[in-house]
Amino acid sequence: MKQRKDKIDFSSVLAAAVHDMKNSLSLMIQSIEELESTLREHGVGIKEAASIHYQAARLNTGLIQLLSLYRTQLDNLPLNIDEHYLDDFIDDVVAYNQNHINTRGIDLTIEQEEDLHWYFDQDLVNVLISDVIVNAIRYGKHKLIISAREVNNMLELIIEDDGPGYPDKMLDITKAEISQLDISTGRTGLGLFFARLIAEAHVSDDKKGAIELANGGRLGGGVFALRLP
Repeated sequence: MKQRKDKIDFSSVLAAAVHDMKNSLSLMIQSIEELESTLREHGVGIKEAASIHYQAARLNTGLIQLLSLYRTQLDNLPLNIDEHYLDDFIDDVVAYNQNHINTRGIDLTIEQEEDLHWYFDQDLVNVLISDVIVNAIRYGKHKLIISAREVNNMLELIIEDDGPGYPDKMLDITKAEISQLDISTGRTGLGLFFARLIAEAHVSDDKKGAIELANGGRLGGGVFALRLP
């Protein structure tokens, strides 16, 4: 009689491993932030530490994206919709990226309607916006504008930079399916696909969220817009 061997669900094992790596990386990022503060007091190694922080943050975002994509395959992208004031939300996002902003000498402008509040998943949208900000800081030069407003019963979060703008290929990615992404290149567009996934998961009545990329804007660089119903 042959002994039955249970099949290993590799995707579940991989998801569990990614979850553990994400937790470890989060602790590492906290340590890097503490190191940055110490180095800033002594005025040495600030740029090097900021570069390490940036790469660690990118890895952490990538792991979160992988987990979310896995859960989407299970039709289980976890959403925790609640009411949030945009001034508090933007303050939290900026605080998380403040060291990187300071190190690059970015002139940040925040524009938001007074008492603006909306219903959305704070954690997922935080990851989305933080990833956009980090890339805007990396490719921008000196200025960054974050704005929040209500337009046609939709929340608009817009990030503008003074960099070279988005390549044409990235402008097209926002409409691509994941099977169409070119994983053989360094910039696959997975981050933008993930952003679209989060946006479209926010649904109200007959409306759903969306993202839009453009070039130009007030600073002449890249313009990222997130719209939520």
